[in-house]
Amino acid sequence: MMKSYVKYILSLLIFGSNGIVASYILLSSSEIVLSRTIIGSLFLGLVFIFGRKRPQFQQIKKQWFYLLGSGISMGLSWIFLFEAYRLTSVSTATLVYYCGPVIVIAVAPFIFHEKMTINKMIGIILVAVGMVLVNGSDFLTDGMSWGLMCGIISALLYATMIISNKKVVRLTGLEITLVQLVTACAVVAVYTLLMHKGTISISGTNIIPILFLGVVNTGVGCYLYFSSINELPAQSVAICSYIDPLSALVFSAIILNEHLSMVQIVGAFLIFGGAAFGELYHFRKNQIFNANTGIF
Repeated sequence: MMKSYVKYILSLLIFGSNGIVASYILLSSSEIVLSRTIIGSLFLGLVFIFGRKRPQFQQIKKQWFYLLGSGISMGLSWIFLFEAYRLTSVSTATLVYYCGPVIVIAVAPFIFHEKMTINKMIGIILVAVGMVLVNGSDFLTDGMSWGLMCGIISALLYATMIISNKKVVRLTGLEITLVQLVTACAVVAVYTLLMHKGTISISGTNIIPILFLGVVNTGVGCYLYFSSINELPAQSVAICSYIDPLSALVFSAIILNEHLSMVQIVGAFLIFGGAAFGELYHFRKNQIFNANTGIF
């Protein structure tokens, strides 16, 4: 279980650097998403081939609905998220997008039969308050707009992706990730072809950040992400997922010199505190129980 938490948190830190890497790529949002899904799919495909792994076609065939649902949801959520980035602001889009895990927490007791504990409720409330403090001013300023609607749609699709992926069993993380990335790539390719006008031109200065975004931020990041969330409770996945936007703010402050205000710093502490309370309190109770019963 602890290994899965480490992999999951590392994937979130990688995803948190997406905006930093993308800032060095002079392409439209759909072109960036398309390039990352293509390179990520090719990278994981090579890993699968050189690892001499055999696809479990029977299991993939049995679970095609959830696999395709997760992949389609991921591709569409990225499209709407980047549209929200373009039409509103990164902070507003991020705030709305990360309502997705809250949706997962709300439906987890009905879909996954996970108990809604008091510590998880307190944790998610602290996280939600922290997110409002970090990004709330932009949210209140922009109000309802098409950009905000794109953010809401991306949040719903994000929640759908998590739920669909939790339904997939008896497949390795690499297999799940590869199928989902290829599916997401196909969805984004269709969207780009329908919406794009003219030719796609990639300059030499864009090659390195595009490769980094595709291989590390998409290939490696998605593999760590999807290979870990199946081992974790859906509510834990939802609460810890807020490390992603928080790390994005920290990276922006350090690398892009975008300083955080005092209110944002307080919000950041609440996000970390909420995630830690929701998870570490659970571990501490288990450790005390195990020590008293002689189980380790």
